[in-house]
Amino acid sequence: MSKAQATSATPSAPSHNQLDTKAQAWSALFSEPMSDLVKRYTSSVFFDKRLWQADIAGSLAHAEMLAAQGVISGEDHASIQRGMAQITSEIESGTFEWKLDLEDVHLNIEARLTQLVGDAGKRLHTGRSRNDQVATDVRLWLRGEIDLIGDLLKELQISLVDVAEQNVEVILPGFTHLQVAQPVSFGHHMLAYVEMFKRDAERMADVRRRTNVLPLGSAALAGTTYPLDRERVAKSLGMDGVCQNSLDAVSDRDFAIEFTAAASLCMVHVSRLSEELIIWMSQNFGFIKIADRFTTGSSIMPQKKNPDVPELARGKTGRVVGHLMGLITLMKGQPLAYNKDNQEDKEPLFDTVDTLKDTLRIFAEMVGGQLNPATGLKEGGITVNPQAMEQAALKGYATATDLADYLVKKGLPFRDAHETVAHAVKAAQSHACDLSELPLTVLQGFHPQIEKDVYEVLSLRGSLNARNTLGGTAPAQVRTQVARHRARLA
Repeated sequence: MSKAQATSATPSAPSHNQLDTKAQAWSALFSEPMSDLVKRYTSSVFFDKRLWQADIAGSLAHAEMLAAQGVISGEDHASIQRGMAQITSEIESGTFEWKLDLEDVHLNIEARLTQLVGDAGKRLHTGRSRNDQVATDVRLWLRGEIDLIGDLLKELQISLVDVAEQNVEVILPGFTHLQVAQPVSFGHHMLAYVEMFKRDAERMADVRRRTNVLPLGSAALAGTTYPLDRERVAKSLGMDGVCQNSLDAVSDRDFAIEFTAAASLCMVHVSRLSEELIIWMSQNFGFIKIADRFTTGSSIMPQKKNPDVPELARGKTGRVVGHLMGLITLMKGQPLAYNKDNQEDKEPLFDTVDTLKDTLRIFAEMVGGQLNPATGLKEGGITVNPQAMEQAALKGYATATDLADYLVKKGLPFRDAHETVAHAVKAAQSHACDLSELPLTVLQGFHPQIEKDVYEVLSLRGSLNARNTLGGTAPAQVRTQVARHRARLA
């Protein structure tokens, strides 16, 4: 073979500049460039660039550990720190150029780092892969978002407690099957949602614990031959520990699914509250008014005020639940370890976070109101109509169970008392009046032991006050629960 033939047959080594400008980190193996269509199809940079802070934080912790372990020099470590500081400044100022050719947030930042500090930037990737890098980035990012969501859940709970405290004595018809059942305190009703969002906050804290574990150092799937100190990196990043199996570490997305499940349940609670606000605001109920800033009008009917915020939140609940189903389906057939499928985890996760945060923020303000800088007073987003609520409670014989309990205390078995009261309700219906409006002689016709004190039992206020057990709707109990929540949320 001639020298010329040997030269043409042997691939030439890429120059230093070529390595710096290659679009793909693996390009030396390939004989043709990636097609533009494939670039667009496989690129994630224009949605995963929001991970940049987590990516830089993880890289800096990794670099510090590599230097401490003697894998890279102190000079390289200092160069990496300097380069990352400049990249941070560029991203924050909006001058950083995100390139489609570089596919994702990781390669964009690494390429810019190498451009700034040379070989030190190339050494940063020692002992890691994009597989463990992205898993780390998403966990770090999600941890911060969970903390923000926890704060928003607290704000919403405080708003609901404020409304509850202001309306302890307001009587609302409690419903089952959307039929008037028994009178309850409106404050008690609001505290039911506080309990729901309290559980949501607890679930988020639990998800955070399992999210806050470090995959970095697992490399592509099997670990690495370099003497890494993974515990050092975890401590540096404020993580609670390290993933113990490299295969699981790079391919696990349980934390994302679990978060989306917790978010879905939280949105279901928002949706239930939304449904009640929508019903209560309708003219047929008239229990509340929602401030104009949270409603919209009609393009054709000038008299309309539509509860768009609760309606849209109800709709967005389906969106978040859909993301949960998408993530579960994404993972269901994947073999170990990492697969490109997992690139599809980010957009549903990101959108779930954004949707939940926006919803909690607007509901905290809509329920609790906002401070008027001109008056220094808090203007509520919801105005309660106690008269309409009480009138509605009188329409459905809401104290029928109280009459049954009254007869039981007189010695009648509950089933017999239940039947007796059914006859009394039927009589009240035929006279188009409430039970409390039936004459004593008529009531005594159903049972001779009914006495004048029955009218206190049959009053809405008497019914409310009688339920003075732990967790009950009596105003004294509601005030106790308000105080408990105030202390918990302080």
